[in-house]
This record gives sequence, structure tokens and C-alpha cells, in this order.
Amino acid sequence: PHWEPRNWQQQLERIREMRKKRDAPVDEMGVEKCYDSSAPPQVMRYQVLLSLMLSSQTKDQVTSAAMLRLRQRGLTVDSVLQMDDVTLGQIIYPVGFWRNKVKYIKQTTAILKQKYGGDIPRTVEELVQLPGVGPKMAHLAMNIAWDSVSGIAVDTHVHRITNRLKWVKKETRHPEETRVALEDWLPRDLWREINWLLVGFGQQTCLPVNPRCNECLNQDICPAAKR
Repeated sequence: PHWEPRNWQQQLERIREMRKKRDAPVDEMGVEKCYDSSAPPQVMRYQVLLSLMLSSQTKDQVTSAAMLRLRQRGLTVDSVLQMDDVTLGQIIYPVGFWRNKVKYIKQTTAILKQKYGGDIPRTVEELVQLPGVGPKMAHLAMNIAWDSVSGIAVDTHVHRITNRLKWVKKETRHPEETRVALEDWLPRDLWREINWLLVGFGQQTCLPVNPRCNECLNQDICPAAKR
């Protein structure tokens, strides 16, 4: 018989209820709001990838502001390649690990220009080969840039919450491990939704420290709830 967590459908339904206002930082300033939707498709996809690269270990508000500053200069593969490292650093600061990200962005952009004609790759396998691009970013890029569901994008929020809800058979230590565990049982038609749903829930209610259990609709059926 196929394993699935206890009460997961009820828990999911209640999280949807808590998220229906769509007013978390991810809804207002997440990656899907960072690119120029009027840009040519190729430029749009590049901007999606760049915002994902900037977003790691960085709050949505900070990523969004950095993307806005970049876009004010016309954010394309060519404009980034023409920019010197110091200027790029000044524009993206204070995103987390901005010095590393300057290096990764320049390297990745050069690869996109040489190998992909200025577009981004169409597979997770190729995306994770790019400097500074991890599995979570690759799955989100496939979803947002290519409108293709390749897997569940697991960040720290998704990792933390699915462990708290016991949506993994046994506790997982890393987001990649969590992704594999979730994909094993969660119906595929929910893969696209689960990232934004849990990220916003993690930003507003199921916080890393001092989760707001008393405000959570799942308090009575959450294994981790402080009752």
C-alpha cells in the first residue's frame, strides 16, 4: 500500500484557507513578481533565473528591490555582460552573499550567451549545471519561465513545514531529501501549488522560531503544534 501522511488533505485544505488572502511577502514580492512581464520571452526567462539566483538566503523584499534596480538599467544578458563587477555588486547589494552572486551571475550569463543563444536551458539537469543555480531554483525556473512542472521546489519554509506536519515518512535533514520524500507520495497535480502555499504560510504563521500555533487552523491536527 502507498504511504501517505495522516490528515494531510485536511491540513492542506486549512493551509489554503489561511493563504487565501495572498498577502504574504512571496505573493507581493516573490520571483513571479520580479520580472518584466512585457519583455520578450527570452528576456523574461533570463530575469526569472536571475531573480531566483538573487533570492537564495535573501528576504523577498530585498530581492525585489535589487531586481527593480537592475531592471531600471534594462536587464538583459548583454547589459549584464557589459557591466563591471563593482557596478553589479553595488546594484544587487544588500542581497545575501552578494559578492558570490556577482561572480555566479557573470559566469552563468556568459554561459547562457555562448551555449544557449542568450536564453535559459529547458531542463533541470542543464539548469543545475549553471554556477549558483541549485535544484530548488531549477524547479521554480521550469515552472515560472517554461510553464513546466518538473518537481517540487523545496526551500527552507517547505522543508521546515513538511517536517513539522510529518509529511515525510521520516525526518529529513536537507531540502533535496525533502523534495524526494514529498514527490514520492504527493499527487503530481499539487506540485506546482505547494511551494507558494507553504512559503507564504511559513512567512506569516508557521515561522522558523515561535510559530504562531494559536493562530493556525491546523493546531488540533498538527504533530508539532504547541497546544
